[in-house]
Amino acid sequence: MKKYKKKALVLGAGGFIGNHLCNYLIKKDFEVVGADLKYPEFDKTNCIKFHQGDLRQKEFVEQVILDSDYEFQYIFQLAADMGGAGFIFTGDNDADIMSNSLSINLNVLNTIVKYKESRNNPTIFYSSSACIYPEELQLEAADVSLKEVLAYPANPDSEYGWEKLMSERLYLAYQKDYALDVRIARFHNIYGPYGTWEGGREKAPAAMCRKVAEVENGDTIEIWGDGNQTRSFLFIEDCLEGVFRLINSSYKKPMNIGSEEMVSINQLVEIVCKVANKKVEISHIDGPLGVRGRNSNNDLIRKELDWDYSYTLQKGIELTYDWIQKEVLRK
Repeated sequence: MKKYKKKALVLGAGGFIGNHLCNYLIKKDFEVVGADLKYPEFDKTNCIKFHQGDLRQKEFVEQVILDSDYEFQYIFQLAADMGGAGFIFTGDNDADIMSNSLSINLNVLNTIVKYKESRNNPTIFYSSSACIYPEELQLEAADVSLKEVLAYPANPDSEYGWEKLMSERLYLAYQKDYALDVRIARFHNIYGPYGTWEGGREKAPAAMCRKVAEVENGDTIEIWGDGNQTRSFLFIEDCLEGVFRLINSSYKKPMNIGSEEMVSINQLVEIVCKVANKKVEISHIDGPLGVRGRNSNNDLIRKELDWDYSYTLQKGIELTYDWIQKEVLRK
C-alpha cells in the first residue's frame, strides 16, 4: 500500500529560510511544492514541483494554491521583500517593502478564503519578525528580553517592522473572521549556509563572515557604528525545528523563535575571527544600524512547545563561515 504523505506548499521557497524549510519537510516525509519569483540562488530545489512567478499577482497565487495535483494540508508563507540593515534602514525601499509584502499576504489569504469551501482548510504558517517590537524598548545595548506581549503599544523602528506587524494582524483577523487555522512565528535573525552573503541584503552573521573571509590575517574590516550594538542570532536548523513544532501545536498567537545568546557586533566579529583563525583590525564607520539592542525571550516557546535552541553561536558560525569562505574563494 502506498504511504500517504502530507502535502505542503512553501511560498518563498527560493529564499534562504524557504529552501531550507522545503528540505526539512521533505526529510519529514512531506510532499513539498515550492513557489517564488526565483529558484534558490545557492542550492538546487528538491521540491516535487516549483512554480516560478510573482506572488504579488493574484492570478499566479490562485494557480499555485489551486494546483490540481495537490490539496495542501499546510501552507507556509515566507515570501517577502526583505534584507539586512543595508536594505531595511536606508529609507530608500520603504514603499516597496510595505506594498510588495502586503500584496503577497492579501493574495494568499483571499485565495484561501475564496476556495476554502471546496478545498482543505490548511494550517497556514506566517513568518513575522523581531523587527515588530517597539523601538523604545531597544534603546540600550544591555540585555533586552523581548516577550511577545511587549509588541504593544506598537512602535517598530522601520517600515519593514510595521509591515510585519500589520501582516500579523491581517492573519489573525482572517483567522477570527473566516475560521482559518493560523500560526505565526517572530523570527530573530536567522542565519546559516546558503543564504545571501553580499550585495546589501545580507544579515550581520553573513556580512561578518564575508568580510573576514575576504581579507588576509592582520588586515582591516569595516563595521557600521561602534560595534557595541547587540543582537541574538538563531541557526537555521534550530529555526526549522521550532517552526515544525509550532505548526503541530494548537498555539495560535504570535511566538518568538530565536536565540537568547546575545552578543555585540564586535563580539560577533571576534567569534568569526576565532573560527577563521585570523586576527583583524576593525574600522568603525557610519552606516544604518537599527535598534541599539535586541534579544529574544523564549519563555513562551519553552512552555508551549518544549523547544530550545541547541546550536551555540560559535557552532553555527563554524558551519556558516565554512560555506561563505568557499563562496568567496569560488567567486
